[in-house]
Amino acid sequence: MAKMLIVVDPQIDFISGSLPVPGAQAAMNALTEYLLENGHDYACKVVTCDWHPHNHCSFTENGGQWPRHCEQHTEGAAIYAPIVDALYASDGPVEILTKGDDSAKEEYSVFQNPASAKKIEELAQRWHVTEIDICGLAGDVCVANTYEDSCRVFPQDTIKVLDKFSPKLSA
Repeated sequence: MAKMLIVVDPQIDFISGSLPVPGAQAAMNALTEYLLENGHDYACKVVTCDWHPHNHCSFTENGGQWPRHCEQHTEGAAIYAPIVDALYASDGPVEILTKGDDSAKEEYSVFQNPASAKKIEELAQRWHVTEIDICGLAGDVCVANTYEDSCRVFPQDTIKVLDKFSPKLSA
């Protein structure tokens, strides 16, 4: 029995940047501690990242509903450093997968990005994953969508959201 961890969007813009999630830093610090203590429980760990081009459709100035965030190659798109360190502190691969990299398409879930969805399915097969834990930012948007989409790919009873590490955008 192997487990996969999917950490959704632990990026600077969602912690202290242009689209902060209330309680994000405390949740990511708690996740860091969890990973240091329990990272060895996971056969593989996946981190999803918004990776928006400059003219992304989700930005308010382009008609979207969100302020500019997680723009490719910016500090705001960077993964929170303590999470990076904790992910690599235990054995097993860490995969960084992007979403939202098509300027004309919003992707709240990594499963909505065909290349990233395929990679997760390949990892699950390679590591014989039977359980998936999902957590990250924002619990009511990207984590919720990732959970819903993962239930279309994997048996729902094998997937769990770690709410403690998934604060909501609308607190």
